[in-house]
Amino acid sequence: MESTWKNRLYFGDNLQILREYVSDESVDLIYLDPPFNSKATYNVLFGEKNGTEPQAQVTAFEDTWHWGPEAEAAYHEVVTQGPRKLADLVQALRAFLGQNDMMAYLVMMAIRLAELHRVLKPTGSIFLHCDPTASHYLKLLIDAVFDPRNFKNEIIWYRTTPKANVRVRFPSTHDVILFYGKSDRAAFSMVYTPHDEKYVESHYRQFEPGTGRRFRYTSLINPNRNRPNLTYEFPPGSGTVRVWRWTKERMTKAWQEGRVIVTKEGGVAQYKRYLDEQPGNPVQSTWHDIPPINSQAKERLGYPTQKPEPLLERIINAGSREGDLVLDPFCGCGTTISVAERLKRGWIGIDITHLAIALMRHRLRDTFGDELSEYDVVGDPKDLASAKALAKHDRFQFEWWALSLVDGRPAQDKRKGADAGVDGYIYFFDDNSKKAKKIVIQVKSGNVSVSQIRDLKGVIEREKAVIGVFITLNKPTGPMMKESLAAGFYVPEFLPEEFKAPKIQIFTIVELLEGASVNYPRLAVSTFKKAPRKHKDTVSDQNNLF
Repeated sequence: MESTWKNRLYFGDNLQILREYVSDESVDLIYLDPPFNSKATYNVLFGEKNGTEPQAQVTAFEDTWHWGPEAEAAYHEVVTQGPRKLADLVQALRAFLGQNDMMAYLVMMAIRLAELHRVLKPTGSIFLHCDPTASHYLKLLIDAVFDPRNFKNEIIWYRTTPKANVRVRFPSTHDVILFYGKSDRAAFSMVYTPHDEKYVESHYRQFEPGTGRRFRYTSLINPNRNRPNLTYEFPPGSGTVRVWRWTKERMTKAWQEGRVIVTKEGGVAQYKRYLDEQPGNPVQSTWHDIPPINSQAKERLGYPTQKPEPLLERIINAGSREGDLVLDPFCGCGTTISVAERLKRGWIGIDITHLAIALMRHRLRDTFGDELSEYDVVGDPKDLASAKALAKHDRFQFEWWALSLVDGRPAQDKRKGADAGVDGYIYFFDDNSKKAKKIVIQVKSGNVSVSQIRDLKGVIEREKAVIGVFITLNKPTGPMMKESLAAGFYVPEFLPEEFKAPKIQIFTIVELLEGASVNYPRLAVSTFKKAPRKHKDTVSDQNNLF
């Protein structure tokens, strides 16, 4: 059945979002892949089909797990208000690890795990994806929150093959996924992989005349010889008495249906087992069969921590059913919610950057089109006052959000240097040259003047762009509008006159919120790498991953 839940994307700190918006015992399945790498910066690489090299690189979020006031406050809250076992454990870990990045990460995860436990139903499960750097510490935390008795599996996912010769240790090739239930009532459905072809050829060698179905005969003899209630003659009158696996009533019914066969004179009854009725091999706790996303994969969006959809398919199929609610509090590029949508689950996605939210919205739209379920985006500005508040709080987040209003992608990581007059780009094609045309975008949250429009003209020329877009929080002045009109029009070489577009276009945030859009020939757009189109009625089949 379809979920009746109104799906939601949330922008913001997942701790605050969970506390403010997600009610107790409302979620059926949680998957989280919290980033940790104390020396890394997490980037989003947007696929460009404009022939330029290398791909533009934009910081989506930096690793913020460092010991400071926020970590200290979280530590104090866990110790004074958290579950007793968790409080004791966190204090012991701090005594052991000290005040470093790992300890900050564990404290921030501890307080979030407590909230995730609160929102999970008694029949729900949590899958925490991590690497061996922190998996042993995280397992202690989950034990303290979820109870060791609710531990299900430590899943080993072989995510890669060694890329270099390692001389001082064995190469690292796997991630860890910790699987816990909320209680002993946690729902679970077994998933399967296909039978090996050699096994099929050796064990299912017979074909049924007429149907062509593969089958084999299997024993019905019970390995337990001391079962008087299952000891009887079969077939009746044959003189063959055995301890059978089934009751006489069940054997007789299967005999009448042609599923119990005596293949030769004086032989023992066997069961006719069809290959197409067998689900496959039950998936075990080591997963070798799901490769990482390679550089040419259609689903690859360029997000460095992006996980393959078959991985999330397996987890969601195992831990939930159609109509259940799935939560990913570190949503990134949205693989979890995209798979949940396709498998007809309700979903909640949370991320701390507007850049990730914009990427998810594009992914959902490109993947499902008109089949996409209705959803809300919570936490992004909906009016001028909230836009001003965001700009005051974090101008980089404001710029990323403003760019998302025009489907623009950020130009670079401006936290690390000057932006050279460009905040974002839009690429499009209007001829058959296979060379994309470029639109440059500037976003301003402060005072604006005509000099900025004159400067934009120079940026357009320097960047070899065909159009410049100026987005402003404040109203543009009369001279600014006059200067933009004086820039004239971009006229496509191979398209009719009606496809011309103003060379400089000015938009206020209010106009964009009201539905205004950039004017350019929309024959094809390649700003974001598109997710492949999929249908929600696609049957998920772990037996046919490849």
